[in-house]
Amino acid sequence: MALRLYDSATREVRDFTPLQPGKASLYVCGLTVQSEPHVGHVRSGVNFDVLQRWLRASGYETTFIRNVTDIDDKILAKSADQGRPWYNLAYDMHRELDAAYASLNVARPTYEPLATGHIPEIVELIGELIAKGHAYAAEDGSGDVYFDVRSWPAYGELSGQKIDDMEAAADADPRGKRDPRDFALWKGRKVSEPETASWPSPWGPGRPGWHIECSAMAGKYLGPAFDFHGGGLDLRFPHHENEQAQSRAAGRPFASYWLHNAWITTSGEKMSKSLGNSLVIPEVLKKVRGIELRYYLVAAHYRSHVEFSFAALDEAASAFQRIESFLDRAGEAGETEAGDVPDAFRDAMDDDLGTPGAVAVLHETVRVGNRRLSAGESAAAEAAAVRRMLDVLGLDPADPAWGPASGEDAALTEALDVLVRWALDERAEARAAKDWARADAMRDRLKDAGIEIEDTPEGPKWSVN
Repeated sequence: MALRLYDSATREVRDFTPLQPGKASLYVCGLTVQSEPHVGHVRSGVNFDVLQRWLRASGYETTFIRNVTDIDDKILAKSADQGRPWYNLAYDMHRELDAAYASLNVARPTYEPLATGHIPEIVELIGELIAKGHAYAAEDGSGDVYFDVRSWPAYGELSGQKIDDMEAAADADPRGKRDPRDFALWKGRKVSEPETASWPSPWGPGRPGWHIECSAMAGKYLGPAFDFHGGGLDLRFPHHENEQAQSRAAGRPFASYWLHNAWITTSGEKMSKSLGNSLVIPEVLKKVRGIELRYYLVAAHYRSHVEFSFAALDEAASAFQRIESFLDRAGEAGETEAGDVPDAFRDAMDDDLGTPGAVAVLHETVRVGNRRLSAGESAAAEAAAVRRMLDVLGLDPADPAWGPASGEDAALTEALDVLVRWALDERAEARAAKDWARADAMRDRLKDAGIEIEDTPEGPKWSVN
């Protein structure tokens, strides 16, 4: 079947019909680099990485743009609190974000534009909106420029709201606005702000509003119309609503499909810095490997809220280790061949990027392969299919992007193998002496330690349960 995705604008699952045959274009709102990224932040990166991988696996030549917001109110406030330049904070946090993405094998987009690198495009777009009667410069001398929401009758269609039911925008002093819901396109420089955080414009020195940045960057690299616009569910309103309104008011068709990933929550609340319940990536990776954290995020449907817990993360890590154990066994048996994904996996992925169903197919294929190996049969087809499915999900352990195991990890693995082999030799001696009670006790102790033993014609094999 053809790829079908849930469109947040129409609130229905729609067949994907690309604007250009054989090509796909995707714009995703990246992060505002104000602080270290946590698990909730990187979920969007992982989810849309899976989308771009599946588009390419399905034969689409894909252009993927994911921006970075490197100037805004929060960056200015936090840098002032820390006593350092705003651009230094943004740069450092951008590097932290890059490291977090790399640790989870989130592939680089086609391009990752910075808001501060696109001031001319932003100023030009604001000028177009003013010329068309959809924006105005405030008359209070602030240098602010606002989008006139009442000039665009379709405002609110993305989030399904009426203007009069909306709360007032909170991004500027309302005294310069015609309507409390009008939102800032350009923010005139305040005396309290550093001069480096402003750029010249026809309305005076200042900086862009958040929403106009993405419209300008999407237009720069994908043109006036493109296939997909994605981001977190919390961006649907007001950010994406405002992006769509200002872009279409300027005469740009903008996105054909809107996709939103759900939150990761802790205690039922969205994971965020403001709640104090965030889990930064380096800390989480002290408990599990990056590939296991990615598996945890991929196994849930992108539109499903995930209640984060380390117990659930540990269960996911164990599930992924079973997949790795099969690949290790198949590799020892010389099971290698080229392969494609099973039809059931393809159907799951084509059904609104149904990764839970796809992961179920993955595990069923592993079970079939294990049974074949245990029976002394070839599992080459299963091993090849598993590797191909893992590649689509960004989870192939052999992907060079994961890098070699660290020296410490390699040493621990080698030490564990020596200890387990010693225990297996002791068990073999007990079996040879027909001391079944001792042999069974050795097996039980290993099982209690999370080590599964399988007796095969070639000798006992072990894996982490």
